[in-house]
Amino acid sequence: MIGKLKGTVDSYGEDHVILDVHGVGYQVHCPSRILQGLPRAGEAAVLFIETIVREDMIRLYGFAAEAEREWFRILMTVQGVGAKVALGILGILKASEVANAIALGDKAVITRAPGVGKRVAERIVAELKDKAPGLATVDAGTIAVSQNVADNVAARPVAEAVSALTNLGYAQAQASAAVAKAMQSAGEEATTEQLIRLGLKELSA
Repeated sequence: MIGKLKGTVDSYGEDHVILDVHGVGYQVHCPSRILQGLPRAGEAAVLFIETIVREDMIRLYGFAAEAEREWFRILMTVQGVGAKVALGILGILKASEVANAIALGDKAVITRAPGVGKRVAERIVAELKDKAPGLATVDAGTIAVSQNVADNVAARPVAEAVSALTNLGYAQAQASAAVAKAMQSAGEEATTEQLIRLGLKELSA
């Protein structure tokens, strides 16, 4: 089983790179974000590999870090999530951002990935919520508050506040974490305006 490839970039395709390793060209499919971060043809590159073997094909998938490869595996344990969808998610989110989004119950950020609808995002959050906190970069208290908020009547102000912060240029995971912390101090009756103001205070701290 191939775990890692270290070689020279030969060429690029729409969704893959040909990596020359001692004269053998390996076609490695990667998330778009990873492809964009690889060096130019002729330069050295290292990819962590996940190999998927089926009756009609053997395909290699490449990632810049072991954590990304691990999330690729984890995401595919969810019903309705295959390699294409998992690649799409990792194409817009780093491994830590995937963990944060799931831990915070932030389905909206997951649906930004190509091929991911609302139902698939809900399944991802529901089935992986117990695995994500240990890999997330937000603290456990914020995760707990955010998960509680997702199911109560304050959901609309929270969603509106998160949307407002992302429109200001903050990452979805950052905005969700800030608003979740704002809820801790403002309480469940907080208005959208209060959450935005407190969220901005958290982000500037």
